[in-house]
Amino acid sequence: MAPYESDDTTTAGEVEEPRAGRRKAARYVVPVTVMGVAAATIGLVPALADSGDPDLPDITAAQLIDKIAQSDVERLSGTVKITTDLGLPNLGGLESGLLSGATGGEDGEGGSSADPSGRLTELASGTHTLRVAADGPDRQKLSLLENAAEYSLIHNGKDVWGYDSASNEVYHATVDEAEAEERSAQQPPATPKDFAEEALKAVDDTTSVKVDGTAQVAGRDTYRLVVEPKQSGSTVGAVSIAVDSETGMPLKFTLTPSSGGSAVVDIGFTKVSFDRPDASTFEFTPPKGAKVTEDTEQDRGHGDFGGKPERGPKSEEDLAKGFDGLRMLGEGWNSIATFDTGAGAGLPTEEEVGGDLGGFLGSLGDQVKGDFGKGTVFSTRLVNALITEDGKVYVGTVTKDALVKAAEAGK
Repeated sequence: MAPYESDDTTTAGEVEEPRAGRRKAARYVVPVTVMGVAAATIGLVPALADSGDPDLPDITAAQLIDKIAQSDVERLSGTVKITTDLGLPNLGGLESGLLSGATGGEDGEGGSSADPSGRLTELASGTHTLRVAADGPDRQKLSLLENAAEYSLIHNGKDVWGYDSASNEVYHATVDEAEAEERSAQQPPATPKDFAEEALKAVDDTTSVKVDGTAQVAGRDTYRLVVEPKQSGSTVGAVSIAVDSETGMPLKFTLTPSSGGSAVVDIGFTKVSFDRPDASTFEFTPPKGAKVTEDTEQDRGHGDFGGKPERGPKSEEDLAKGFDGLRMLGEGWNSIATFDTGAGAGLPTEEEVGGDLGGFLGSLGDQVKGDFGKGTVFSTRLVNALITEDGKVYVGTVTKDALVKAAEAGK
């Protein structure tokens, strides 16, 4: 990462324009998947623990960002707490089933409750506790703790294991070193460091960056780096990153919305150690009687780490394959992604899908109109999406008015 000239200087990122495509079925799942994808692409975030302000040497934003970039922590263990409040409507559990079906999760064809591509969507809402451990690039473990059960994802050398204790199901994949590195890089963010790196990619000349005091997180002294949009119209208020003063590793990450209130998502260590975890941490043998699903290389192709490409989280290029000409409008925090579903129409009607599903989907959003015609805006506290009556989609971390203006400019 290039050094900053001052506390508020920024570096620009690049946005690639993916290939165009067409998929008529896309308009049936867009209202659901747009909200689910948001958690993986924006970055989750937490409020800093108020446990004292340690006295640390002065540091500039440029120096602190360099410290993050140069952090080489490869061995750690600890507990991470994630709380997500995107403000999604309460569908009585329906959203979980729809997201699982859209990604081919545990209820999808040939799926397993131990498949990581289905389980990671659970982090998009509510409060979750994770245990994490890492010993270099070849050994990592993440465990999602539930009320009376636990889901674990383990990478140990060439083996990737997923285990769901509630159903006693096991997922297993075998990868070589190069494939493991590629798949690991494609995994959705799961630690404060992952989210910090994603947030810093958005830093450009539309961004203010500064060091705003110190804090203690998980018993360690940290600097507080604050990233804020300079532009109006973004739903992002501020991103706060607590950076370990010794190692440069982000220990907490907080994103608050411009509308105020609690953080959209909190993620941070409550306990952390940089000692090497015991080797037994990464060992796994399927329990007696467990159902084991083997995920072969032929099945996986080149999808996400430990998941089949048609089921796992997709890159922008992969997502664009089903849409006409995914493009980015605007700049910085006001960027809007737009694409054509290829269906030639907006939300499915009652006649098309039967029953009241068409009206139900429409009732979840706000009806808008402009030079582009009519459309429906689906809103969260962070990401908003507009679907027009002719099948075009506009989505971004911007206000509803910004989406309407973008749609009008596109006509």
